[in-house]
Amino acid sequence: MLFRESQVPFQDRFDAGRQLASHLEAYAGAAALVLALPRGGVPVAYEIARSLAAPLEIFVVRKLGAPGQEELAMGAIASGGMRVLNQEVIQVLGIAPEQIDSVTARETVELERRERQYRGGREPVNARGRTVILVDDGLATGSTMRAAAAALRQCGPQKIVAAIPVAAQVTCANLRRVVDEVVCLLTPQDFYAVGQFYQDFSPISDGEVRELYRRAAQELSQHPAA
Repeated sequence: MLFRESQVPFQDRFDAGRQLASHLEAYAGAAALVLALPRGGVPVAYEIARSLAAPLEIFVVRKLGAPGQEELAMGAIASGGMRVLNQEVIQVLGIAPEQIDSVTARETVELERRERQYRGGREPVNARGRTVILVDDGLATGSTMRAAAAALRQCGPQKIVAAIPVAAQVTCANLRRVVDEVVCLLTPQDFYAVGQFYQDFSPISDGEVRELYRRAAQELSQHPAA
């Protein structure tokens, strides 16, 4: 499926978020929590949080690359000190516990740095017992989203809803196995890259992430139902 510029489904990530929000109206209100995967998922999630009058949080996920094969994930860590491990990869490669701990420690430093940058000292909202809407700007392989969902389960949410504007068909099918609901606007057959479905797919800076997070908190505090 090749799009001419006038046919590209999403003008930018904010437009994608507004389109997604119209399919999530059942979750309006502060009982829901919108979790954005930075950086690209943040503008999408910002518009969803605004529309639903729900809190916006940043959910940082870092892949744990196997020693010597860093592109291969042996697990992941996520916001809140959560860690999930792929025992199959660990056993096949014979990865020792101390190697896992070493990689975890290194990635934890970067995860905590990003959280400080994005949140600016604000405490995250607790996901326990809530409906959590996990948001990204699109999924190719979906590995980060699946890792985020697995880590999020440890927080005890009532329900996990994955919300994405566009995803590869097989990725969307695999995602349904690890979350309670998937809301995906497009699953095109000819999927090459997420950016092909956006007129503007410019990189999102750390500063933009911080500003959207700050703005979402301010707007929610001024909402009558907050």
